Amino acid sequence: MTVGSALMLAAAGAFTVISGVNDGSALLTSSLSLPSVRPLSAMLMLAGALIAGPYVIGTQVATTLASRLVAFEGVRARVPLLIALVAAVGVVAGLSRLGLPTSLTLALIGGLAGSGFGYGLPVSWGAVGFVLAVAAAAPVVGGLAGFLLMRLLVHVPSSGSASMRLRWLHRIGFSLQSIAYSVNDGQKLLAVFAVGLGATSTVVQPRLDVLGGIAALFVLGMLLGIRRIGGTLGTGVMLARPAHLLSSELSSAAAVLGSTALGAPVSMTQSITASLVGTGVSEGYGRVRWRTALNIGVAWLVTLPAAGLLAALISRVGSTLAG
Repeated sequence: MTVGSALMLAAAGAFTVISGVNDGSALLTSSLSLPSVRPLSAMLMLAGALIAGPYVIGTQVATTLASRLVAFEGVRARVPLLIALVAAVGVVAGLSRLGLPTSLTLALIGGLAGSGFGYGLPVSWGAVGFVLAVAAAAPVVGGLAGFLLMRLLVHVPSSGSASMRLRWLHRIGFSLQSIAYSVNDGQKLLAVFAVGLGATSTVVQPRLDVLGGIAALFVLGMLLGIRRIGGTLGTGVMLARPAHLLSSELSSAAAVLGSTALGAPVSMTQSITASLVGTGVSEGYGRVRWRTALNIGVAWLVTLPAAGLLAALISRVGSTLAG
């Protein structure tokens, strides 16, 4: 293995761990509050979904990230991709240390576009714009769905037979959420490894060894970040009851699965947060801690341009020095 290959794999691995910290802990928020799916079981379900999803449903989103935004070409893609990952991981890690769950998908899109531009690769700005439009719509859809669904669940009691129904619905909701993540937001990890390994096909092909490594690193990230980010979503945005969390699971899964049909990567963390806000608003604006929600929104807005500018700067300086 060459030094370049080793660096690329290390960067892809670091990005996967950060994804576990940021995305995985957000996905586990409901499992920390609802006993129907234990955290360890939830982690195993997510890991299994990351492995099985690309085989069962496909790799449309990974293909979009790997070949439709920037014209990467085999081994030559390693330098700009490495720069994109450094920028994305740096920006998201900084925000994560503040306890602010931001969008790794936005960070990666910004990093890819910025590094491609700075390195002189063809960037499909139309495809980037389409992906960003879908990414902006998904949280809105998740928030509206959470609002409407909570209207139906608000009168459901939390004891007796109704409690058992909530537990079963939670298991279904978390399963759907895991599947949605594996076929959309989680496929950024598959795309990164595919490009980093010098894939030549325009369609990303699933590989069991790669998906197994992704699942293991993702679980490691979840273990490292579950307390910090999960706490921000579970108690910082609002004090959530079981019905809120269930509504958020189902709503965010629906929004992300809908985006998958378009082949557009979206952020599961954004959709979860927006759906939680929607469930809170359904019971009155005072249910939501708007200062925390605003801080998270600002983090989203900062993520893409920060990663894009940082990647473009590093790429331009690097290509100038190399030339």
